[in-house]
Amino acid sequence: MVDKLRGKYLFQKRGVYYFSKQIPKDVRQHYSHNRIVQSLKTKSVKDAFYQSQNLLDKLNQHWFYLRAKDENILLFPYQFTQQIPQKRAQNPKLSDALQTYFKLKGKGKGEIFFRATRRAVRDVIALLKDRYLNDYSTTDAAQFRDHLLDRGLVSSTVKRVFAIIRAVINISIQEYGLSCKNAFARTYIPDLEDTIKRQPIPIDIIRDVQKECMKIYDPNRWLIALISDTGMRLSEALGLKVSDIKLDEEIPYLNITPNSARRLKTKSSERQIPLVGSSLWAAKQIHLNVKGEFAFPHYTVQDYCYTNSASAALNKWLKSKIHNNYVIHSFRHSMRDRLRATNCPSEMIDQIGGWSNNNVGIKYGLGFTKTDLLDYMKKLTD
Repeated sequence: MVDKLRGKYLFQKRGVYYFSKQIPKDVRQHYSHNRIVQSLKTKSVKDAFYQSQNLLDKLNQHWFYLRAKDENILLFPYQFTQQIPQKRAQNPKLSDALQTYFKLKGKGKGEIFFRATRRAVRDVIALLKDRYLNDYSTTDAAQFRDHLLDRGLVSSTVKRVFAIIRAVINISIQEYGLSCKNAFARTYIPDLEDTIKRQPIPIDIIRDVQKECMKIYDPNRWLIALISDTGMRLSEALGLKVSDIKLDEEIPYLNITPNSARRLKTKSSERQIPLVGSSLWAAKQIHLNVKGEFAFPHYTVQDYCYTNSASAALNKWLKSKIHNNYVIHSFRHSMRDRLRATNCPSEMIDQIGGWSNNNVGIKYGLGFTKTDLLDYMKKLTD
């Protein structure tokens, strides 16, 4: 049947199938041409076959209506209002699979679910194009994995992205009864030692990076400098509003609170961090140069932070400068070691970094004052 239809109504041009059907003579007066030709936008003969059947059904229904109209035949209304059952798309594209996934799995989900899923699918489409699901290969999946790793994403993040893509495709394979396999199902993702990539950065390298940050006007360098002497998480820094940077106080500080652009990881993440050294310099650059609401508007909009994009860009820059396996998160690991070296109490270290503490007693009281914190943070720049 497929071969018969292919010979009669289908032809290929540059590998893509087209549908072609001559218009019957008795309805040709309604057209300005004698033949209908339409790209089916697929290289799959099976998909082209199903699309052609669907088109033939629609055309025959339409031509039946035209013939009845020309003959002034009165037909019962239901003959035109009743829709012919449409054949389900036999091989949806990845973008179609995304909509199916949202329809079936999105009920009751928060905005983060939708953002993360859209971003994962968008990244696949940007690299591999929006294809029919059976057109993706395991080689494509491996290429996508390498692309993510080359961007500086750690293995755990790559695994999360692949888990999303697998789930999106699996739902459509089940819903549409597809015989194809999920090309992203068993992609090997190496456990690159995240612990190695996130080693604390030696203080001499931190100083060199901070000097590089101050050389030219560059918001990305302000971001690195801001993190380097505060130990903030990248998402915390990206979500800062200009109004969260308090430079007119007796002790300049950052006020880290949740907002519409990003949540905070834990309750202890909500805190105030005194500004010293490179972080104070970066905060001043932001106050002088940023006119909008958010401190880093090239990565942050009203309801979202593009953390992965920022991480990839910053890690790429760091790699070009220090030629090692350090990433932006390494500054956070370094901050704990640097504070320990000043004999800073562990509870105070946890407060500065927003680390959770299982000590029941620490949950009572207001914590250390900014003056207490500043005494130890000043030692970081000595």
